Amino acid sequence: MPGIVLEEVGKRIARLRVERGWTQQVLADRLAISRVAVSHLEMDLTVPGERTVTLLAGLFKLEPHELVAGTSYPLGKAERLPQVACRYTELELQLALLRSDLTWLDRLRATREWPDLAAEVRLHWRHRLAGLATPSTGPPDRELLRAAQRELLRATTTP
Repeated sequence: MPGIVLEEVGKRIARLRVERGWTQQVLADRLAISRVAVSHLEMDLTVPGERTVTLLAGLFKLEPHELVAGTSYPLGKAERLPQVACRYTELELQLALLRSDLTWLDRLRATREWPDLAAEVRLHWRHRLAGLATPSTGPPDRELLRAAQRELLRATTTP
């Protein structure tokens, strides 16, 4: 329609990336593409394919059609996008599992076995959380990891 100004899809991708505190390299690592490819997407030098849009949507906690709605993304490509995208990261899964383990451990607090179980859970999760911190972990995820480490220490230490 004449007179309607659409946001460039690359500008939207750049804005969403910056809102999350990610560098182009962090986003590139999460997409398994090069930083230069991310730069080209953000400058609208290339149009992202359906796979890339789907992955981006999941990273930004959107559905693929939400990511491209109101943008310059080609209608023909938009029609081929899936309706949903996976929105959860490995970090989010592991943190949910940690919370589950800590809830289970808390139910056993009054038992004789609790100190040994707490030490085992603490050791297991300290290593697991450390393994989740990678060079491509952005600032928000690093803060989630620090909070999880504090929660683990609180939950597995005798008051």
